[in-house]
Amino acid sequence: MSPSAEPTLFLQLAFTSTLFAGVVQASLGILRLGFIIDFLSKATLVGFMAGAAVIVSLQQLKALLGIVHFTTQMGIVPVMASVFQHTNEWSWQTILMGACFLVLLLTARHVSIKWPKFFWISACAPLASVIVSTLLVFLFKAQNHGISIIGQLKCGLNRPSWDKLLFDPTYLGLTMKTGLVTGIISLTEGVAVGRTFASLKDYQVDGNKEMMAIGLMNVVGSCTSCYVTTGAFSRSAVNHNAGCKTAMSNVIMALTVMVTLLFLMPLFVYTPNVVLGAIIIAAVIGLIDLPAAYHIWKMDKMDFLVCLCAFAGVIFISVQEGLAIAVGISIFRVLMQITRPRMMIQGNITGTDIYRNLHQYKEAQRVPGFLILTVEAPINFANTNYLNERTKRWIEDESSSGNKQTELRFVILDLSAVPAIDTSGIAFLIDLKKTTEKRGLELVLVNPTGEVMEKIQRANNAQDHFRPDCLYLTTGEAIASLSGFAKMATP
Repeated sequence: MSPSAEPTLFLQLAFTSTLFAGVVQASLGILRLGFIIDFLSKATLVGFMAGAAVIVSLQQLKALLGIVHFTTQMGIVPVMASVFQHTNEWSWQTILMGACFLVLLLTARHVSIKWPKFFWISACAPLASVIVSTLLVFLFKAQNHGISIIGQLKCGLNRPSWDKLLFDPTYLGLTMKTGLVTGIISLTEGVAVGRTFASLKDYQVDGNKEMMAIGLMNVVGSCTSCYVTTGAFSRSAVNHNAGCKTAMSNVIMALTVMVTLLFLMPLFVYTPNVVLGAIIIAAVIGLIDLPAAYHIWKMDKMDFLVCLCAFAGVIFISVQEGLAIAVGISIFRVLMQITRPRMMIQGNITGTDIYRNLHQYKEAQRVPGFLILTVEAPINFANTNYLNERTKRWIEDESSSGNKQTELRFVILDLSAVPAIDTSGIAFLIDLKKTTEKRGLELVLVNPTGEVMEKIQRANNAQDHFRPDCLYLTTGEAIASLSGFAKMATP
């Protein structure tokens, strides 16, 4: 579909696609699918925020250098290629003006950060820059010396477009597909931007409300001559940098834009584009949080990899792909934790009734004749094979030690850190009990939680797998009881 060949049809399809995008987004919120945003981890947001700040800043090189023919792509490679392929279009007047105002804006930001009582300096600096630069261009006719200006813009608001919505069966499939794809993409970016600034301002984001709000915005937008929109990173950064704290700032901003479009557009004819670019750079540059990235590196190398992938994906490919790569790695890590849960051997801390991980506590000692295992994760179909293999391997290692005095007789499985279990998990416990009985060992379960105990009782109703005498409340109680039985049974 060519917008130049059939502009009216193109507009109709664009508005209809926007409507479907809004319906999809709002539906996700209504269906309570806001938990999806929980997959945007702290590491993902730090990488996304830095990458988006870099990309948005690089996009402003067009205005800062005075380049006329600039790429429409977002990746760092095409942007830098476009910058150096058009060096003949660079304007020293534009560069000088941009550098001066950028230094002014960054200085104002620094002053406001160092002395919070002067916050108004940073808030007023962008508006003051626009006014001063516009006056300079007007007085010195700078547009005749290579400085690009906004120029004449049409005044007024767009007419309602509900009469342009097209539900013709010929194009319905196309508009629904386009709405679905663009809706998901814009929603992902909007939610990521929301989570980013929420982390900076330390407030919570309700995913369901975000989805419904963005969806409603696009539904209304489709009837008021708007295409698919989302939370813009650059404008949100400018808003944040100006000190805005509540949604009322958006109401004031919308009213200001409306008044400007209706009455004040002639005043911006001589506003230089380079100053607008400087304002955006000054706003987004503070979103690159190097200390947070360093902290992630020191804390968790896997999280740092997620952060790095989000950053690299955003600057080299696109915002959506960068987020997708980072979320994909995060989900893979979660799956690895589910399928490879923590399972460890415990020992007794001498002189106490406390049992802890042998590798973590040097004071912990093995209890002769006992293999004490603990699982710190739900037991389900995804990890039962892994748990089964590790448990049998440890039993074999203990049984083949060949020491009569420390001969393995009991296997204790501490379930106090297992919050849930499914039928595959119960089958694992039954299979483990049969395996230990074949080796002449006894399996004991310690402190199964409510759901786990309930499932064990249901299994016992079908067949008596776990007698009451193989269930204990604590590891110490189990060892004390079993040691007494062992002594009585010894001739």
